[in-house]
Amino acid sequence: MPEPKLGQLESVDIRKVWQDEAQDFTPWLAKEDNLALLSETLDMELELEAQEKSVGPFRADILCKDTANDSWVLIENQLDRTNHRHVGQLITYSAGLQAVTIIWIAGAFTDEHRAALDWLNEITKDDFRFFGLEIELWKITDSPVAPKFNIVSKPNDWSQSVRQTTHGGDLSERDILLQSYWSALRDHLIAKNSPVKSQTPKAQQWANFAIGTSSFNLRASISTQKEQLQVALLIGGPDSEAHFNLLEQDQQIIEQEIKESLDWRSQPAGKKNVISVFKTNVNPSNEDDRDNQIKWIVDMLERFNSTFRPRVKSLDASEWVPDKDEYDDDLEEENDN
Repeated sequence: MPEPKLGQLESVDIRKVWQDEAQDFTPWLAKEDNLALLSETLDMELELEAQEKSVGPFRADILCKDTANDSWVLIENQLDRTNHRHVGQLITYSAGLQAVTIIWIAGAFTDEHRAALDWLNEITKDDFRFFGLEIELWKITDSPVAPKFNIVSKPNDWSQSVRQTTHGGDLSERDILLQSYWSALRDHLIAKNSPVKSQTPKAQQWANFAIGTSSFNLRASISTQKEQLQVALLIGGPDSEAHFNLLEQDQQIIEQEIKESLDWRSQPAGKKNVISVFKTNVNPSNEDDRDNQIKWIVDMLERFNSTFRPRVKSLDASEWVPDKDEYDDDLEEENDN
């Protein structure tokens, strides 16, 4: 067997590709494909909101939404080695924006600034997360240059959950049940290398999952009182009604793809519309049956994800025209008020 011919990786100076942070690197990162690369590195789904966002007298480089929970994500770029000025900027920006996730990207991190991010992750509430990433460029002989993000600092979700327990008082039996349930679900998703990405497990009856845009998210819920499981697509934002009705027009096709009859629930204005599937007569507190329950939830989440993800990303609210009777009812209600 002939010896395979292998190329050699060569490091490329990032300044040869991006000479200026604001004019070159930030616009490059804000493009959908490049933001997707960053999202994959962080195991998140980021949706661009703005570049050069004003925060008081300052301007943040990139502002995004985490589509799993509709929370703010702020990205600060620095092509050179990290410096003290950017540490102050990150804290100022996070206070001004009440950003949940702060991402600092740099050409190289000093030990001091890596330690500073680790410390911020230790002392802040678990609602706030700080990431440090180094950006590198590589090529093989004459191949195109390829970017690579390396995480050098990230939140320690385990230590945060421990801190929440010790400083927030002892968890109740119910809280322990809920947190262990979602932890088991997350472990199953990771082991399966599922396209559905889990958030940090919390002691609540539901868990949210990203589906590509901040106006929508998937949700799994459990109820010991009703003895049921639920997987749902939640539809929010100012165009919730239009988006729900556009999806409902394809109800038959969607239910054929998911292979389940769904509950289509239109909510009053201001509340999220919901498309759900239920599994009844199950007890989430029954640990002997937990594996079967989690397999069902994962299966439904993946069916919802593959069916709804391409649809919600291509929806255009302007394509929905309300029925005339519906429009007349709304007009009559406005006149009565």
